Amino acid sequence: MTFKPLEGVRVVELASIGPGPFAAMMLADHGADVIRIEKPGGRDVGTSRSDKDPMLRGRRKVELDLKNPDDVEKALDLITHADVLIEGFRPGVTERLGLGPEDCHARNPALVYGRMTGWGQDGPLAARAGHDINYIAITGALDAIGTKESGPVPPMNLVGDFGGGGMLMAYGICAALLPAKMSAKGTVIDAAMVEGTALLMTMPFGLKAQGLWPAERGGNLLDGGAPFYGTFKTSDGKWVAIGAIEEPFWQELVAKLELTGDVLKHRMDRTYWPQIKALIKGIIAGQSQDHWSEVFDGSDACFAPILSMDEAIDHRHNKARGVFQNIDSVVQPAPAPRYNGEAPDVPLTDMRAVNYSDALSSWPKR
Repeated sequence: MTFKPLEGVRVVELASIGPGPFAAMMLADHGADVIRIEKPGGRDVGTSRSDKDPMLRGRRKVELDLKNPDDVEKALDLITHADVLIEGFRPGVTERLGLGPEDCHARNPALVYGRMTGWGQDGPLAARAGHDINYIAITGALDAIGTKESGPVPPMNLVGDFGGGGMLMAYGICAALLPAKMSAKGTVIDAAMVEGTALLMTMPFGLKAQGLWPAERGGNLLDGGAPFYGTFKTSDGKWVAIGAIEEPFWQELVAKLELTGDVLKHRMDRTYWPQIKALIKGIIAGQSQDHWSEVFDGSDACFAPILSMDEAIDHRHNKARGVFQNIDSVVQPAPAPRYNGEAPDVPLTDMRAVNYSDALSSWPKR
């Protein structure tokens, strides 16, 4: 049987969008028993069909109207038997519903209460609406992504919602569970996407402090400025990625591309970067993506073809590792990381709807 490190952990998830469900998915992937509370008669605005949304996999759902005092009491009954609560509302909303930290800890002092927001529970922007693009904008992350010509480019909503949000929440919950179990005293997690995004920017800020990130967007070591770390278009209109930073990898890239010229000796001198990049760009543009994939097969030049989502599913390495799985006719990323060499089982995608009584009876009081 696959190791499930969170087996036995009970989680109540108050339905939200984006990072909250992603955190709950991660916990469910690793064995937690997650019950998602949704409003009656349909899905919350902005959420998708549960049978087609992998972020909602692996859990049960109970429909409760949290504007109804009787249903709030039912929610509190579930929370009394839980180890974790995840909520993704603006600050103060759960307090107005009667489901704030004080309400929940009065029933369950050991509860780990996870609060997922963009701006945080306090501060000048705490009460304002926002989305991923706004949170990453004020941390320096968005300004650093793109080229000199493009301006800032939104990196989908991977940085704020999921890396700086959902994963931060899942990590915080796992970190808080152990002391909660040992002391029977819970905690309140204030997981803000602004702070999570800033945390992801630790390396660029470190490079800047060392004088190794001196230029504006598109002119630095890891943002496409360096000729040996960037993307290049092929003759068939596709793209490849090269990351030959270290000298041995650079020398292999030079050999595979059959690069020549004295300018190559100056690859760490930024004044020569445009010339070297133009040289590499011209050679890459002369052949197809498949050609270059064959040339670099088995190489340590830090080369990879840039694949679409459909193409990524069929890449031989992804297939060998089971990076993507087809569950309930939905192709989706598999749970990660692995334990003892085995990936966690992929839970069913479609949430199981259960009534409140059945959900409560499945969680006997400890």
